[in-house]
Amino acid sequence: MKNIVILISGGGSNMAAIVRAARAHDWAGRHGVRVAAVLSNRADAAGLAWARQEGIATASVDHRAHASREAFDAALAAEIDAHDPALVVLAGFMRILTPGFVAHYAGRLVNIHPSLLPAFPGLNTHQRAIDAGCRVAGATVHLVTPELDAGPILAQGVVPVLPGDSADVLAARVLAQEHAIYPAAVLQLLTAGAGR
Repeated sequence: MKNIVILISGGGSNMAAIVRAARAHDWAGRHGVRVAAVLSNRADAAGLAWARQEGIATASVDHRAHASREAFDAALAAEIDAHDPALVVLAGFMRILTPGFVAHYAGRLVNIHPSLLPAFPGLNTHQRAIDAGCRVAGATVHLVTPELDAGPILAQGVVPVLPGDSADVLAARVLAQEHAIYPAAVLQLLTAGAGR
């Protein structure tokens, strides 16, 4: 069985989309793939409660309890590795990870970013797309590398930027696209031989 460990910091809507897709399409039975655990840097993350209700193992590793980013990443990696992950999925995990952490999971650490990379890495992507006059926006699934939002692109989903869009309205349209492309990209990566 190939285990997926998902990292979240909040509500975990992309995590939930992956869990629902895995169940609806019987990833375990058809592909030998399962969501083994959901972890967070916040004990009060709403997504942890949702995952627990779904019968998925959960844990939190509080970044504030560690003296450095490296110490936090080491504690987080120990918790992740307890689940023998074939793939580590960042789903709204709001921490920048150290190069050592990224290297430890090289080739099996994936993220989704709410822009059509390489455009608009970092924060405030929707407002930046509107301000730039973009006619389309979207989301990108990519492998994580030490450089922020710069890893190899695995999938992209495109939505129109409509006249009068606010950043929040555009964000909602992009999020719906994320929920469609992230589960598909995760499964494709695992069934194409990535991970262990």
